[in-house]
Amino acid sequence: MTHLAARGGNGTATAAGFVLHGEVRRPMRLSVAQLRQGWEQQRAEVVFDCATSGPRRHTFEGPLLRQVVMAAEPAFDAGRRKERSRFLLAVTGGDGHHTVLSWAEIDSDFGNAPILLAAAMDGRPLDGEGSQLVVPSDRCGARYVSAITAVWLSACDVPRYE
Repeated sequence: MTHLAARGGNGTATAAGFVLHGEVRRPMRLSVAQLRQGWEQQRAEVVFDCATSGPRRHTFEGPLLRQVVMAAEPAFDAGRRKERSRFLLAVTGGDGHHTVLSWAEIDSDFGNAPILLAAAMDGRPLDGEGSQLVVPSDRCGARYVSAITAVWLSACDVPRYE
């Protein structure tokens, strides 16, 4: 696998690319074309309810979110399950919508959810619009983030209460 990473300058991304940053050793800027070329492509046929337009049916193709984030070398000890389970991912879209996922949802030792960074929708490349977060197990479309601009990874450190 090659990951074809390109580092970004100011942390912003175009409609066709996004920055992967946070507690990673190798922050990267990725385009939709790089998502298509750098990782094995998965296919997900999904149906989800959209609050504004009702049921939506689409077929998405792209790499697993987990594989792309692992290429950025998360700053956790991969051999320690409890450490990995403390990490969160925030995915932001071009319209400002964002959602949060736990690393445990996508980790193969925990939920192993096949969450995608889509590079194509219904057979059409997303190079112009940007990648889309696809959560096939969700019945509601609220965690489907369009035109991804950023994926951020960090540990969730809960303050101690006395």
